[in-house]
Amino acid sequence: MRFGIFLPQGWRLDLAGIAPADQWPTMRGLARSVDAGPWESLWVYDHFHTVPVPTEEATHEAWTLMAALGASTERIRLGQMCTCMAYRNPAYLAKVAATVDHVSGGRLEMGIGAGWYEHEWRAYGYGFPSAGERLAMLDEGVQIMIQAWTAGVATFAGKHYQVDGAICRPLPLQDGGIPLWIAGGGERKTLRIAAEYAQYTNFDATPEVFRHKSDVLAEHCRDLGRDFGEIVRSGNYNVVIGETDKDVKDKLAWIVAHYEALVPADQLERYKKMFETGPLVGTPELIIERLREAEQLGLSYAIGNFVDFAYDRGSVELFERRVIPELSGSS
Repeated sequence: MRFGIFLPQGWRLDLAGIAPADQWPTMRGLARSVDAGPWESLWVYDHFHTVPVPTEEATHEAWTLMAALGASTERIRLGQMCTCMAYRNPAYLAKVAATVDHVSGGRLEMGIGAGWYEHEWRAYGYGFPSAGERLAMLDEGVQIMIQAWTAGVATFAGKHYQVDGAICRPLPLQDGGIPLWIAGGGERKTLRIAAEYAQYTNFDATPEVFRHKSDVLAEHCRDLGRDFGEIVRSGNYNVVIGETDKDVKDKLAWIVAHYEALVPADQLERYKKMFETGPLVGTPELIIERLREAEQLGLSYAIGNFVDFAYDRGSVELFERRVIPELSGSS
């Protein structure tokens, strides 16, 4: 199994309490520690407003971070889970990504999706098109990016995007362009777009859901003549890990206390339940067991979010020491 990790960037209120001037140095230090560890990839989110509710806590912009992390690290692959297609013109996005690929020495991953966070869409003046329109924009935008990265110039006349001779030079360092992660589990559109264009997918890793979405993806691959085995299936996890059950309970209590001052009571209760019932909440032995079960279903890439990472590196270090060595050679 392959492993990635999310970098605290504020979106999930995971930098709250850290002075704004100290947040980038904190992120850079965490990124360098991940770069020196056993992880394959480092991820951020492409969002502008915090969750579970918009607040005035900082959320650092994803593609600015991509460039900064590309220059601040040496080995780790860098991705976004996931870029919202409509937030940037796709030809411009292809150009930005190609430049970041050069800055990072060819380590960029392109996570891309249709977007969902209505509050920030409207706040930033993007409107909020229907799901069908957003998915059509995703489909058109992916075609433009692939063309730009392979031919070095993109011309496309679609319903949502039109480009005419948009030059993308230099080409990305990676042969064939930047690997595409199509994120989302929509069965009629998103998974079909993934079957046609993606090297990676990312959808709900809950066992029952993951099994079903995988079957749908496989069916789209058959319809398109695509080898289902070519597509790496990944999942995101909230990780709460402790040496003992008591340690796990203490960390869950810390998470509740952390969010209590930041979110309304109803959202706090929802977050509490979400973390308590997550599949990767427990001792290293339990987490290894859960990941082996996921692997049996075809999940071969796990990306972990550690709420406490910016405040205490102990959880990440325990995962590095006890979990990754047991599974990193198993796929």
